[in-house]
Amino acid sequence: MEEANRKGLKRTSVIYFTLLFYIIAALVWWFVSLEKQSSVIARQQYENLAGRAGTLSAAEYAEKKQAIAKAEKRNSGKYIAEGITFLILIIIGAIFVYRSIRKQFKLQQQQTNFMMAVTHELKTPIAVARLNLETLQKYSLEPEKQKKLIRNTLDETNRLNLLTNNILVSAQLEANRYHSDMEELDLSNLLSDCIRDFRKRFPDRIFEEYVAEEADVKGDPLLLQMLINNLLENAIKYSPREAKISARLRKFQDSIRLEIIDEGPGIPEEEKSRIFSKFYRIGNESTRKAQGTGLGLYLCRKIARDHNADITVTNNEPAGSNFAVIFKT
Repeated sequence: MEEANRKGLKRTSVIYFTLLFYIIAALVWWFVSLEKQSSVIARQQYENLAGRAGTLSAAEYAEKKQAIAKAEKRNSGKYIAEGITFLILIIIGAIFVYRSIRKQFKLQQQQTNFMMAVTHELKTPIAVARLNLETLQKYSLEPEKQKKLIRNTLDETNRLNLLTNNILVSAQLEANRYHSDMEELDLSNLLSDCIRDFRKRFPDRIFEEYVAEEADVKGDPLLLQMLINNLLENAIKYSPREAKISARLRKFQDSIRLEIIDEGPGIPEEEKSRIFSKFYRIGNESTRKAQGTGLGLYLCRKIARDHNADITVTNNEPAGSNFAVIFKT
């Protein structure tokens, strides 16, 4: 699909630049033709004036000759000014149209990748949950195995719930249809609750938390919970199973800093400015192994901005990424 889009963009670009070259060539031809026409008219006027030289005084002849030269020069200046104006307008319009075309192709590719990712993300938890339930229905398993299957099913339904929430809330926020319930809340308790939930969902993962007490912010509890959950999901997704995930919440005089730190492969420097874009995911959709739709980090930035906060990503030493959300107080 990506190869087809690249070929389509290349074909469109060739056609577009061919037409642009033709328009500029036509403009140049128009300018040259007008210049030649102006020169022919001036030459004919000079010849007519030369034929009347015997009936004109030297002063009148010089005056008329000068008038013809001025008219020719004025016409040349007019043609140059009009030509430059048209050329500038054509170039500006061409740049605008070309950027719009590339943006449309890029958006189309992102939407295609998003649909592929969503299809996979929806089918996987449904298939796993169905298989687990069918296994529980058909076989009499030991209590420990039953608990494991039930826990696995709950994990998959949680993934499904997070995915659907991301899609719905993202659409509502973009359309300005989400009604935010801003209230004073304790971000410390909210973060601790989220980490406790993740410890239950992922008992084999290592979570470390450093949470300052009574870090009060004004915000929407559901949106801030989604922001924290998305950052934690992102850390789990890209971290080795044995690596720890750290959550830090610190209070400063004029801000509150929330950090989710992983020990994964990290993010290339050139990708850091793109990962918060809608639908954007690092790598190729057909080859990348990590799950996701490209909405999580986009939604995090959207929620952060709606809460007068900034979100950044830096390298974690010796490996991994540090996502920081800074709330202004």
